[in-house]
Amino acid sequence: MKKVLILCTGNSCRSQMAQAIWQKAGNSKWVASSAGSRPSGYVHPLALRSIEELGLSIEGLESKSVDLFVGDEIDLAVTVCDHAKEACPVLPGVSRTLHWPFEDPADATGSDDEKLIQFRKIRDQIKGQIETFLTSDENEC
Repeated sequence: MKKVLILCTGNSCRSQMAQAIWQKAGNSKWVASSAGSRPSGYVHPLALRSIEELGLSIEGLESKSVDLFVGDEIDLAVTVCDHAKEACPVLPGVSRTLHWPFEDPADATGSDDEKLIQFRKIRDQIKGQIETFLTSDENEC
């Protein structure tokens, strides 16, 4: 089984959505985890809602530090924001790294219903990127 670590700054939105999506889309061939370079300490409620809308489990999702993964053998690390690409430490156990920058849905303004539109948009972009990767020859780490 392959291991993917999805990295973001706060580990509260994009990386959490990616973890839940990858865990399901990986069809038991991948184990997905996420972490942040400066973890916020919580998972954004609208990120959780957008994950649940896809029928995915939010069980066990929590904001955590990339430091927890130092020394782990990881087949693939994916940064989902530009800051994480620059700020995350080089993890010696990572075989391969990809950078997929997505807008931060937490920057959305307006009512929760208006913000949720942005969360869904980013969630769907992340889902599409993961599905494309998993069905391509590129996923052979």
